[in-house]
Amino acid sequence: MKPVNRLGRLVRLCKRLPKKWQSAALSRLFNGAVKFAGTAGIRITQADYQQAEMVLANRKKVQNHIKGVHAAATALLGESVTGLVFGLNVPDDRLPLLKAMDINYVRRAKGSLKAVAQLSDEQVAQIRSLEKGEVAVEVVITDEEGEQPVQARYLWAWVPKKR
Repeated sequence: MKPVNRLGRLVRLCKRLPKKWQSAALSRLFNGAVKFAGTAGIRITQADYQQAEMVLANRKKVQNHIKGVHAAATALLGESVTGLVFGLNVPDDRLPLLKAMDINYVRRAKGSLKAVAQLSDEQVAQIRSLEKGEVAVEVVITDEEGEQPVQARYLWAWVPKKR
């Protein structure tokens, strides 16, 4: 799929690197732009126009009082992964905006977290072609045991940059 924005072109360049360097390059690029994600230590393991995957290690700086990944850090992971897959499809002349987060913490997370967000072909086409709109992006967040401690959905919108 052809990149429609600067972010997509940068991701395409990172994918030309040797496989072992791609994750580090993508993560450095993203965390340089999204400072809070960098502070938390979010790492991109996969990114393209329809799916992105990120991990967040259960390190001291993101832990809560029971030594698990803090709820706010978990929400940041979901926002980051959905924002990346969404953002790769928003043309440069439009502004991406997070409108809402629906997050349900259903069980205690064990260890590090992995988040995977996907867009359908229809969602990608809509984001790329409409001047403004919104899409709900589901994210699957799993812990080290493979369980889903969180159910989350993020509502992303886009509008023209110039009104």
